[in-house]
Amino acid sequence: MTPIARCLLCPVLAAAVFAGPLPAPALAKAPTLQAAIGNPDDVKLSGSLRLRYETLDGQPRTGFNPNDEQLAIRTTLLAEYRAAPALRIGAEIYDSRVALEKTGGAFGANEINALELVQAYLAADIARPFGTGSKATLQLGRMMLNLRSRRLVAADDYRNTTNGYTGLRADLTLRDGTTATLFYTLPQLRLPDDLPSVRREQVRRDRESFDLRLWGGLIARPATLAGATAELGYVRLQERDWAGHPTRNRNLHTVSARLIREPRPGRLDFEGEGMFQFGSVRASTAPAAPRLPVAAWFVHADAGYTFPGPARLRLSVEYDRASGDGPGRGFGRFDTLFGMRRADLAPSGIYNAIGRANIETPGLRVEAAPSRRWDAMATYHALWLASRSDAFSTTGVRDASGTSGRFAGHQIDARLRYWVVPQALRAEINAVWLAKRGFLHDAPNAPATGDTHYLATGLTASF
Repeated sequence: MTPIARCLLCPVLAAAVFAGPLPAPALAKAPTLQAAIGNPDDVKLSGSLRLRYETLDGQPRTGFNPNDEQLAIRTTLLAEYRAAPALRIGAEIYDSRVALEKTGGAFGANEINALELVQAYLAADIARPFGTGSKATLQLGRMMLNLRSRRLVAADDYRNTTNGYTGLRADLTLRDGTTATLFYTLPQLRLPDDLPSVRREQVRRDRESFDLRLWGGLIARPATLAGATAELGYVRLQERDWAGHPTRNRNLHTVSARLIREPRPGRLDFEGEGMFQFGSVRASTAPAAPRLPVAAWFVHADAGYTFPGPARLRLSVEYDRASGDGPGRGFGRFDTLFGMRRADLAPSGIYNAIGRANIETPGLRVEAAPSRRWDAMATYHALWLASRSDAFSTTGVRDASGTSGRFAGHQIDARLRYWVVPQALRAEINAVWLAKRGFLHDAPNAPATGDTHYLATGLTASF
């Protein structure tokens, strides 16, 4: 059977396994773990199982097989107990594994992380800390973070593994809707991270330590300008070597500003976000490598319109630019830290070629959600390098001389999602065509693999 046939057949077989044994009434309201324990008010219990088959030909990244495939399997289980009206205790396990992986394929600790306690927290919900209409939440322990636009700090959902953070988070909401978030965390480093142990799916607790610290704060005020929410943020990353693991010793400050007017039927919406990054990094992971001053930046802008009517059709234009490193003494490549990429640019998984680094890309987007059961999205992006002498985005393809030009090609990306069983079983298809041009043909280490075609089909059961 060809990889494409397997890709199309995978969710069909999985749907038959999950939905086939259920009688028609059960399909209308699928059983859940919460219902199985009697729906108590003080306990929440839920889980999920996601199967996704991915296939790719025309590998755009350096160092991997020309063709690749993978069956990603992710299981989660979340439990939360309300010990008092304002006190919650929670824990969540992620079990991320893959099958069909091959030597030379794009798999590692980002795809495999067996039986990991990603969340284990204590949270307090405080009512009216600053008068009527205000509220606050304090959370301590292992947790997942999704901060505002999620372009710097996120719990990645498309990737087979997620990002976990250990520390303290405080959220405040005032009566007028103004919100503030403060956090001090130690990002969890997925272990094991050596390829033989990863491939054996060895169970080992992820590492958090003061060798990697992430902290900062964000504030947002609604209806600031033309009905848009205004946000300001600051994020600090401090990194140092640890036993057997040399790093670039990143010491980065990122300041950000964002203005967003959410989409609504019959009106224009827009978003603009800018980030400036400064600090220092080592020129390489070698302990004696010189330190380089950092000056990098990123900007995102989009404007769209949602048409009235049941299709909920939205059309938008968008633009992203993340700086790359140039020939000077400093370091200019923007670091997206722990940000997501799927919502703005492209899937991760075994594709993972287009990210928020050394890229300039205008684009068009169309979205539709005609019913609660299905939605669709498609984008077109023209791709350029921000700096012609740096590696293009996350492909690893580079021409240090800068003579291969800046234009990299065209990308068409599409996604279709459908609830086979509402709120219980969801099918998803993702497809990408990367038409390589210019730089991705001419750079000295560009893989001679032709255009890239990526297809992923998956099924997620929530219970």
